[in-house]
Amino acid sequence: MQGSSRALALLVAGAFFMETLDFTVIAPAAPHIAADLGVDPVAVTTAVTAYVLTLAVLLPVSGWLADRFGGRRVFATALVVFTLASAACAFATSLPMLIAARALQGAGGALLVPVGRLVVLRATAKTDLVRAIAYLTWPALLAPVFAPALGGFLADHASWRWIFLINLPLGIVALVVALRIVPDTTAAERRPLDRTGLVLTVLGVAGVVVGMDAVSAVVPHGTVAAVALGVGAVALVAAVRHLLRAEFPLVDLRVLRTPTLRLQAAGGSVYRGTILAIPFLVPLFLQLGFGWTATAAGLAVVAVFVGNVGIKPITTPLMRRFGIRTVLLGSVGAGIACVLALAFVQRDTPVPVLLAVLLAGGVFRSIGFTAFNSVAFADVPEGELAHANTLVSTVQELAVGVGVAAAALFVRLGELVVPGADGPFRVAFWLLAGLLLVPAYQSWRLARTAGDHVTGRA
Repeated sequence: MQGSSRALALLVAGAFFMETLDFTVIAPAAPHIAADLGVDPVAVTTAVTAYVLTLAVLLPVSGWLADRFGGRRVFATALVVFTLASAACAFATSLPMLIAARALQGAGGALLVPVGRLVVLRATAKTDLVRAIAYLTWPALLAPVFAPALGGFLADHASWRWIFLINLPLGIVALVVALRIVPDTTAAERRPLDRTGLVLTVLGVAGVVVGMDAVSAVVPHGTVAAVALGVGAVALVAAVRHLLRAEFPLVDLRVLRTPTLRLQAAGGSVYRGTILAIPFLVPLFLQLGFGWTATAAGLAVVAVFVGNVGIKPITTPLMRRFGIRTVLLGSVGAGIACVLALAFVQRDTPVPVLLAVLLAGGVFRSIGFTAFNSVAFADVPEGELAHANTLVSTVQELAVGVGVAAAALFVRLGELVVPGADGPFRVAFWLLAGLLLVPAYQSWRLARTAGDHVTGRA
């Protein structure tokens, strides 16, 4: 691999690490942020949702921007936006200010991740592609391992604001390097931007999320929730109708005619959104329910990501040996058991038992993610891979945001059913486990031979 290509891949990997770190670092610090801003701790999850959903709805635009304005300009702009938004998060004096700054961060992340990957792929020779992709993969694996402990430690011993301030020097250094080494590539053929699809998608997603947030507020806002959910539902229906008919749609929904891709887009997204909500609920559960410190809660969540990384080397052999359908059913079923186990954790539960449950949850979630991602593109025609990749990336990010919002809503519902500090979280775990029945059922309907040609199973 040439030195210039290696330096470019390392730069983009570092930017990915910064972006991935900020996605997971906020969860253990939520009670400290809430106390400082004078809000309920569960309400801080809205800052997480705003970040993910802004990232999701702008992902499809990133490729068009890179083709129109050039990779270097868009990547550098993304770094500037992300870094300035980090500073705005650090100096936020209210929850609405923090949510707005996190949404701006999401806008930067939406350009940073896919454009950076595109720049590396275009500048790397085919013979070096595997090594370049390896450089781009490690941030997603390692950043979540450090983030919970780092977020908890900074919240306990410094200030939650340092969670965002550490991005400033990293962003400045990355920007200086990017302006020197990122090639300014543009596409030979430019496609028009689907502005109607973009507006309808943003309205639909924003309406649904604002409505869910209004329902899950400490004092529910019935009128706001009804109007937002109504506008969101109408906009989403109109968006689907438009995307199916447009010549150059923002996201091409016609690729969903492939059954295995539909499984990923529907069942896989529910699985992803539900499972990724757990690392945000557990720190709140341990701190608000059992009185743990943010540092201790963050260290406990590390077990999830250790299990996630540790099992990676054998996930492909498992699918090759037993088939994707069997692996999916096993991982989803075991995931349900792990989520239900969290609902039975008590204040006096031995810490090793709790860590074992979290570790097992990380193991099975990693297997499930790999299986869903493997089957997603197994039967997609070569000419539709780009559209399928855009659709899957967008839906996955939307699922995470909606999953966190749903978890917050479930906690609010739990407060109506089971009073106390830890009772509402137990209700939320039960409801999240119930959501996992959706991907379990869809996996059960999958053909036994689905994806065999991808895994090499005889």
